Amino acid sequence: MAYTVTPTLTGPIGSQYCVCKVELSICGQNLLDRDVTSKSDPFCVLFMEVNGKWVELDRTETAVNNLNPAFAKKFIVDYHFEEVQKLKFALFDQDKSSMQLYEHDFLGEFSCTLGMIVSSKKITRTLLLGNGKPAGKGMITIAAQELSDNRVITLSMAGRKLDKKDLFGKSDPFLEFYKPGDDGKWMLVHRTEVIKYTLDPVWKPFTVPLVSLCDGDVEKLIKVMCYDYDSDGGHDFIGEFQTSVARMCEAQDAFPLELECINPKKQKKKKNYKNSGIIIVKSCKITRDFSFLDYILGGCQLMFTVRTFDSNMLGLTSQPPTGTHETPPLCTISTPWGQMSTCRLSGLSARSSRIMTQTRCFLLWDSVPSSHQTGRYPTSLLLTSIPRIRSVQVWRALSKRTRPACPTSASMDPPTSPPSSIMWPALRLRPPNRRLHPNTLSSSSSRTG
Repeated sequence: MAYTVTPTLTGPIGSQYCVCKVELSICGQNLLDRDVTSKSDPFCVLFMEVNGKWVELDRTETAVNNLNPAFAKKFIVDYHFEEVQKLKFALFDQDKSSMQLYEHDFLGEFSCTLGMIVSSKKITRTLLLGNGKPAGKGMITIAAQELSDNRVITLSMAGRKLDKKDLFGKSDPFLEFYKPGDDGKWMLVHRTEVIKYTLDPVWKPFTVPLVSLCDGDVEKLIKVMCYDYDSDGGHDFIGEFQTSVARMCEAQDAFPLELECINPKKQKKKKNYKNSGIIIVKSCKITRDFSFLDYILGGCQLMFTVRTFDSNMLGLTSQPPTGTHETPPLCTISTPWGQMSTCRLSGLSARSSRIMTQTRCFLLWDSVPSSHQTGRYPTSLLLTSIPRIRSVQVWRALSKRTRPACPTSASMDPPTSPPSSIMWPALRLRPPNRRLHPNTLSSSSSRTG
């Protein structure tokens, strides 16, 4: 059975595509035991069928000595409603540190469509070997969660006076966060890093989607469990507690929230039992993770400046100023977002080899849609003629010491005449005998959503 590793594929994104983000959680049950002296160390690999070939998308972490793993790593997949997206979930027993899958023992696989998982929300299926036979009693459970909420939660956690679990040391504590599933079982959402040799750990702040932690309901109960890490996979249970996002949000930097970590078995045995330590919520913040399109579609206006040292990148040729040139890549990207679907580029701090007068800002070209009403964009740019200049190729920029600055005016259009020193304070006229760097141009483009 051959598998290949291929970089993540990217496709076109637009309003005409019905696309949403889906988070897939993976659990395994009764996996095959491929190790002689211990249990298997499973990890899951996600594949997608592209042009008849299975392409690897992502991998989970490795669960050490565990035949019933609940992987903390989630798979994030773009769900295209109008497409049939075939997925394959393959589990392997890690034997080496190699990234090549053929060097690890195969534990079984399951294939289905993404639409099947999304429509069912949660499925449990039998794992199959390469010959189509069942992989023992091995099962895989896949749960889907649509990431329609762009809110994220950032938590900063710590512990104090946790129970000592190691015989010749202290404890190596870590936390696991669970949320209740539709079937009433707790589902692993996040696992923190391990803090070695301490009973007063301070974990690194982490961020997870709010819909992943509590389905977007801040009042929904979540369970936090604390363990002492063991290298053989038999982690010792320290304690647990239940809370909600709404309560954790009461924590502030100056007023942290303290929650008792309870071990139910110890609580039943010992009459004077109080707790197995304190878990501290140092801070809890909920923010929105806006995408670039969120800003653009919300009306955000952008003005950016690009500096290039290769005139060919801008489409400059030795043709006369009144000729037409092939559309530069910069304008191909920027034109649809500009005002009236135009893209204007200007050169900064240059002078002609024929005329010694230095010009701090001159218009290179201005693209105009050939048919704006039909929504089509031009395939060529009209190069605006520059007075007394016969060829654009003869322009030479000033030294690197003369650095252009963004204009402070409110206009989104680049100026067509040399601006004053107040608008462009970083531009200074250099003496004619200064050595100039050839073929150095600065171009500016306006972009409006």
